[in-house]
Amino acid sequence: MGVNVSVVAIDAGNSKTDVALIGEDGTVLSTARGGGFQPPVVGVEAAIDVLAAALDRAVAELPAPPTWSGHVSACLANADLPVEEAELAGALEGRGWGSSVEVRNDTFAILRAGVDEPRGVAVVCGAGINCVGMTPDGRTARFPAIGRISGDWGGGSGLAEEALWFAARAEDGRGEPSELARTLPGHFGLDSMYALIEALHRGGIPSARRHELTPVLFATAAGGDPVALALVERLADEVVAMASVALRRLGLLEEEAPVLLGGSVLAACHPQLNDRITELLAARAPKAEVRVVSEPPVLGAGLLGLDRTGAAPEVHRRLRAQYV
Repeated sequence: MGVNVSVVAIDAGNSKTDVALIGEDGTVLSTARGGGFQPPVVGVEAAIDVLAAALDRAVAELPAPPTWSGHVSACLANADLPVEEAELAGALEGRGWGSSVEVRNDTFAILRAGVDEPRGVAVVCGAGINCVGMTPDGRTARFPAIGRISGDWGGGSGLAEEALWFAARAEDGRGEPSELARTLPGHFGLDSMYALIEALHRGGIPSARRHELTPVLFATAAGGDPVALALVERLADEVVAMASVALRRLGLLEEEAPVLLGGSVLAACHPQLNDRITELLAARAPKAEVRVVSEPPVLGAGLLGLDRTGAAPEVHRRLRAQYV
């Protein structure tokens, strides 16, 4: 007799994938980790093959083969638009991993992991920036979050680029003096922005290492540099703008509601950033409760799956208890 899997929970980011197979009572039957999910780079089917490899590892841990009659709850990076969610859901349905499939952007997993009911707003700032909100009646608020063409500003990659821009102009005299002109090249053992620009341009420092400059920016801001601090404060403004718009769209702006912060930049809890977010949000949404999400996103994917299957509250509690 096969193992009854009620929910196949998938949280897939650009760099890693987590899978959890969940039983009817909320017990985690097995888990596995796989590679990153990047359909824009490798194509949809090849990206789903990465999910399949992780799922195969989870299945191998079961005492018997599963019965694929449950629900697939997949929270995926690069599912930024409803049309992309629909495309990915169709591709997943073709794999036969469940009798029903729901695909959401991976930011929804972070939000659901941090709340006891599907109600609230989450802002995620890692390499990029995104915000989603949801209510128990199924309403959602979201942004395209594709980059500058969709009005976004911020994220670790964007902050690194901004820091380089201001540092270059500080050194050559076109801009305001800033310690960034010293601290950014200093991170790579270089003595000038000119040397750093040349190294980045000619490949002496791989472009992929630019993300290392984001913590340098925050350290420089903490040291009191006005230019660096202004960038940190602008990011706080962006986070609060996204959160307050999402709250308003859902009718939660005047109600007690959680605003969850996730992603590597916000989870680092830089005082200049997170304290500023709390201060600004208190003025725009005074009843909002701000906190950093510590729960793993795959828990959120699992809880969303249980929401969809109509599981009892004790089933939700049992699943959450396994990730505390």
